[in-house]
Amino acid sequence: MSEFKAGNVRVLVVDGQRGMRSILRQLLAQIGIEDVIEARNGEEALEMIDQPETPEPDVIICDLRLDKLDGLELCNMFRRDKDRVMPIIIVTGEADEFLHDVARQVGAVEVLTKPVSAPDLLEQIQAAIGFAGNA
Repeated sequence: MSEFKAGNVRVLVVDGQRGMRSILRQLLAQIGIEDVIEARNGEEALEMIDQPETPEPDVIICDLRLDKLDGLELCNMFRRDKDRVMPIIIVTGEADEFLHDVARQVGAVEVLTKPVSAPDLLEQIQAAIGFAGNA
């Protein structure tokens, strides 16, 4: 397996709060991921991904509660569309394990409860894109 290079990873952060998108961007920068694009909701995220001139993200970090298309709906859409193979990590303030399980069942590769740390994100991103254990 090749070595994980954070600088080669492109992340789409989907969160309705600008402050949370900024925090996630800062945490990603701490682990060497600078190629970050942002969307305010699932609908905007899909529009960005569907633009042919925009390179697809390697991983999506998404809040559970979003306007227009929430994290569960986004995960479910990706799970059902075999042409979309992008892992989704849910980052949420919801501590309800049942809700976390539902998110995993509809396609999230992992669910993290806020607050999250840079090492937590690194571990989950590596696992999501196939580089677990190579930090």
